[in-house]
Amino acid sequence: MTPQPRITPASWAMVALLAFVWGGTFLVTEIALTGVTPFWVAASRVGFAAVVMAAVWSLRGFALFDAPPARRDLAALVTIGAVSSAVPFALLAWGQQYVTAGFAGVSMASVALIVLPLAHFFVPGERLTPRRGIGFVIGFAGVVVLIGAQAFDSTGTALETPGRIACVAAAGCYAVGSILMRRLPSVDPIGLASVLLIIGAFFSLPLALAVEGVPPVPEGDILWVLAFLGLVPTAAANFLRVLVVRSAGPVFMSLVNYQVPVWSVVLGALILSEPLPPSLIWAMGLILIGVA
Repeated sequence: MTPQPRITPASWAMVALLAFVWGGTFLVTEIALTGVTPFWVAASRVGFAAVVMAAVWSLRGFALFDAPPARRDLAALVTIGAVSSAVPFALLAWGQQYVTAGFAGVSMASVALIVLPLAHFFVPGERLTPRRGIGFVIGFAGVVVLIGAQAFDSTGTALETPGRIACVAAAGCYAVGSILMRRLPSVDPIGLASVLLIIGAFFSLPLALAVEGVPPVPEGDILWVLAFLGLVPTAAANFLRVLVVRSAGPVFMSLVNYQVPVWSVVLGALILSEPLPPSLIWAMGLILIGVA
């Protein structure tokens, strides 16, 4: 039986840290894309993270399930590994060629709205109450205000509609992965994070090879950027995500999707001197009200 979600101060701290890390990942990814193609950026970060987490996991004797798992649990592991990294990374890499960055940002914020009804039916203790529903809608409105009109601008490309579908499908993948992760039986968090990344690498690396061919050898600076992407926003962040979903639940974890765009905008202004949108204060207000 899945235990009831338990939200602690540590849960809030981990979600805040994840929002900050993932908010800054966009800046680092832009640097990586100057030397590596999109699918290989995704495959490289997942592959490096899998190696790092496998090494850490080995120190724990490759512990995973506390009891012998059922066949459905093993099938769920493979599914979670695919929909938590490989599939959404590929969908976003393809879809963002044809949609605006604003639409992609709104799509990722919609993860929270997709998780809410799924958790209501499939996760004990995650009931969809009027207060919770209103809060999530207010938070989503804050993200839309932050991104502005470009959230729904059209690129005019022939494949824009399939591109938008791909972005929303990626958001659905993240939501389904969180629900399935929460429903797993008692499991070692480091082992779970390691296995999910290994499975993700198993899908991502052949996909990148099939779509983009053999990658050119990146320069030294780009290698360090790829290593950072694999270590911090993928390996370490995936471990924190597992801890939050397994303890506090997928609905609580989805709050990070409302905070990531704020950090992305703020860090872009601080590091790249990008202009702060005048809607930032209003957007942050709505997001904080929704989270509260």
